[in-house]
Amino acid sequence: FPFPYTPYRIQEEFMEALYGALEAGRVGIFESPTGTGKSLSLICGALSWLRDVEEKKRREEARLLEGLGPAEPAHPGSAEAAGEPDWVTAFVQRKEERDKVDRLKEEQIRRKKREDRLEKIRNNVQLKYAAKRKRSEEDETKRLLQLSKEALSQGAGADVLDQLDHNEEELILAEYESDEEKKVVSGLEEDDDDDLEEEHVMKIYYCSRTHSQLSQFVREVQKSPFGKDTRLVSLGSRQNLCVNEEVRRLGALQLINDRCMEMQKNKHEKKSDEENEGKKRRVSRTVCPFYSYEQMQFLRDEVLVEVKDIEQLVSLGRETKACPYYGSRYAIPAAQLVVLPYQMLLHEPTRSAAGIKLKDQVVIIDEAHNLIDTITCIHSAEVSGSQLCCAHSQLSQYMERYRKRLKAKNLMYIKQILYLLERFVAMLGGNVNQNPGCQTVSQTGTVLKSINDFLFQSQIDNINLFKVQRYCEKSLISRKLFGFMERYGGSATAVKNNKENQKLAGLQNFLLTLQQGSDKEGDPPVEAENDQHRAASPLMQIEGFLSALTNANQDGRVILNRQGTVGQSSLKFLLLNPAVHFAKVVEECRAVIIAGGTMQPVADFQEQLLSCAGVDPARVLEFSCGHVIPPENILPVILCNGPSNQQLEFTYQTRELPQMMDETGRILCNLCNVIPGGVVCFFPSYEYEKQVYAHWEKTGLLTRLATKKKIFQEPKKANQVEQVLVEYAKCIKRCSQAEGQMTGALLLSVVGGKMSEGINFSDDLGRCVIMVGMPYPNIKSPELQEKMAWLDKTMPRAAGQAPSKVLIENLCMKAVNQSIGRAIRHQKDFASILLLDHRYARPAIFNKLPQWIRDRTQVKPAFGSAFAELRKVRTSISCI
Repeated sequence: FPFPYTPYRIQEEFMEALYGALEAGRVGIFESPTGTGKSLSLICGALSWLRDVEEKKRREEARLLEGLGPAEPAHPGSAEAAGEPDWVTAFVQRKEERDKVDRLKEEQIRRKKREDRLEKIRNNVQLKYAAKRKRSEEDETKRLLQLSKEALSQGAGADVLDQLDHNEEELILAEYESDEEKKVVSGLEEDDDDDLEEEHVMKIYYCSRTHSQLSQFVREVQKSPFGKDTRLVSLGSRQNLCVNEEVRRLGALQLINDRCMEMQKNKHEKKSDEENEGKKRRVSRTVCPFYSYEQMQFLRDEVLVEVKDIEQLVSLGRETKACPYYGSRYAIPAAQLVVLPYQMLLHEPTRSAAGIKLKDQVVIIDEAHNLIDTITCIHSAEVSGSQLCCAHSQLSQYMERYRKRLKAKNLMYIKQILYLLERFVAMLGGNVNQNPGCQTVSQTGTVLKSINDFLFQSQIDNINLFKVQRYCEKSLISRKLFGFMERYGGSATAVKNNKENQKLAGLQNFLLTLQQGSDKEGDPPVEAENDQHRAASPLMQIEGFLSALTNANQDGRVILNRQGTVGQSSLKFLLLNPAVHFAKVVEECRAVIIAGGTMQPVADFQEQLLSCAGVDPARVLEFSCGHVIPPENILPVILCNGPSNQQLEFTYQTRELPQMMDETGRILCNLCNVIPGGVVCFFPSYEYEKQVYAHWEKTGLLTRLATKKKIFQEPKKANQVEQVLVEYAKCIKRCSQAEGQMTGALLLSVVGGKMSEGINFSDDLGRCVIMVGMPYPNIKSPELQEKMAWLDKTMPRAAGQAPSKVLIENLCMKAVNQSIGRAIRHQKDFASILLLDHRYARPAIFNKLPQWIRDRTQVKPAFGSAFAELRKVRTSISCI
């Protein structure tokens, strides 16, 4: 399936490696630079392989059903060795054959039934509206019944339960039946349907970072050769898929989750109450009108009939009055391709709740360069002293008000939670009964403890945290507590709804429109950051910390960060071994493909993820394909000395020297004189970029730069990034059209900032990318020091280097590779890359550059020869 923007040679190499990895059941680490159609190549190759597997399976089924493939005869002597006569062995073999044939027939019947149903829906437009009409009739019937009940209740008089009104009744915790989880079918036990028992077909789980990236990917699939006949389902969070406006208004993801689960619970409690008509019933509780199994069945079929992205799925849910969140999950068993954020796949409880079964399936994790950090972040948690004190106060008030209405087990668990909160605050040096903002911490600083030491020293080792955590999850206590404090005006901790990943993807789409020439004043703005804070119970955050404490002692650490006051202090769980949560994925799956545009260096994936997860090295396949651009379209240069022969070494000790900042300014002035369009300069940190800018402003160098390029700075606030990028792009466009003295713009950015990942500086937006120094992480960070110590203790030395040193270099080079990869974004793009530090020429560092950059990199000891190369490139570009 050749793609117009991908050279056939690269595509053929990629497809051959991918097909081989899937066929052999490998764990593949695939690197494919931007512009090679990586995502589409991945899925087209995987779907092509899946079609072959399905075709082989059908041929095998047909052969067995026709009786052309009898079971292989037993080996001579096997029956005697087992002490059984030949007729017994033959009988067992025939029985196994018959059972297998029966299973194949049942599977064929199910498959035929599913295909006929989908084909019928695909070709019969009338069926698309039948369920909608029926749903409207049912809603009208329910409304009339409700009016009748209200009329009767007015005559009889309403019961009042213990002087609690209707709304307050919903705040009471339901009786907690057992310490063990009750095995209840996911709310649909009353619906007996064969489709619920449908087995999972072999499928591909495709994961990426954000919903925006997944939507873009689904649109590519729609245009691919597989777009018309692939059963694809997009999964997402309730925050993205919920169509109940009452729930969506809650804003915070945890609140939406809790409210949704509470509505499901209310539905079953309501049914139970209706069965006991002779008894005094509780007042009716709110149920979700979109949680209708029949309507969700219809939505499931619509999803399987035609490829839909999340936005189309939400629109369909509103139209059919069916929940897209659950309807999409019902489509998973029959789907061939499941698209989901990789946070959902990497978190086992979320994976289980979604009905994702990885046994013998294929998983493709795209944009996986920060996979280790993502796993660590998902399974880490932090709570502040103010959150702990606030949760204790709220929970105490709740218990006092409803003490007489709560069952014994509810009271027992609430008291355990209160005790845990007291001990956590005591570990920070405070008291839960006092204002955390007024309690001064006597011994400030950061202390790291193992999980067991923390449990012993906080005197909570006698409490079963697994049971407490399960109780919090099943009882929905955080949701009840939130409702209680919202009703009575209690102070609640602010929970910020983080949409930074989605925002960055929106900015990427915006720059793509700029590339296509769209620069209209009336264009709709890009999705801005949502700075709204939503009040929520701090107990939600604390539940995550309790869950983190259930990890094995050797896999994590608890960090006590004691600041000036108890409120400013915090407890943080740091996961050290991400492989413990990735192991199950690679164990269950047939094949796992970890892919990205810039995966170098891959040693981290090999050692921290795969080796620690017990993956046999023979099962690991590494593949890196070349870039689509010709060699002459890129000029990477490692510059060792500046114009005044000052050696370039931006260490923590030397980078703040005036002569180093002056030398950097001279380099930029010379480059801006010969490079047209946009120049993007990356600094190691916001603080250093600010310091250099102030120094240039003081020495007048900034004024010299501004004669050739208009200067822009990357803002710290994410909601200001869009405006800076718009102005930067407009300035470059105006300068290219005016052909005056000013030739473009200079953007001062930060490694690891908002513009170092997910943004396209294609064409004139990035004709040169400059990396100032080497962005090593802060080795004084307690978290990083603990990670380094853990690696030195558990990992073998590589090529004579300590694992901790390798980690530091890899973190640095991953950040560099992501930043310099912003420039080359398609086959006809061209740019220069300038690395300002002589340390890049060291073999250990040089070899960690992406191969497509490393093969074309020139090391220039003097600035003159590097400047001559850049002028030569400028001359050739002018001729073109």
